[in-house]
Amino acid sequence: MKFSMIDPPHPASLQEKDLLAQCDLDTGRGHGPGGQHRNKVETAVTITHRPTALVATAQERRRQYENRKEAIRRLRQALARKVRTKLAAKNYRPSSLWEKRRTGRAVPINPRHADYPALLAESLDVVNAHDFDVAKAAGQLGISMSQLAKLIKHDRHAMVLVNEGRIQQGLRALK
Repeated sequence: MKFSMIDPPHPASLQEKDLLAQCDLDTGRGHGPGGQHRNKVETAVTITHRPTALVATAQERRRQYENRKEAIRRLRQALARKVRTKLAAKNYRPSSLWEKRRTGRAVPINPRHADYPALLAESLDVVNAHDFDVAKAAGQLGISMSQLAKLIKHDRHAMVLVNEGRIQQGLRALK
């Protein structure tokens, strides 16, 4: 499994203007069905994160600003999955965002919420630092293992990555 390793902060947790400063944004016409408007106006948006070369596109909406918002959300999700922040497991402390969102031993969050990519990235960083031992990562994050697995399961691609890492470590896959 190949990840891009970076120094903190994770790009999925950056303010929008700071994230976009690391990106190239292109607009164009959408492809396929959708009527006259789609083929005459440049509403499709493609965002390329220069440091990682990850690309996110949105073209299903009729307004460019809506597609831009969706492309940014998709880019944050991709960054959360594919980019790992360098951290030492024994010195790690949960971020202020994590602590703000945590309720007891749970982190209740809708995967469409703006904070989800940053929380997913942080959880995957900790899981990776603990060699895919989800129980140890959950303990360090201050939540239950089932809650951490639930947070990761919201993104099926992230779940596949974690299970691949667990299998490589000789651990059984999460369900």
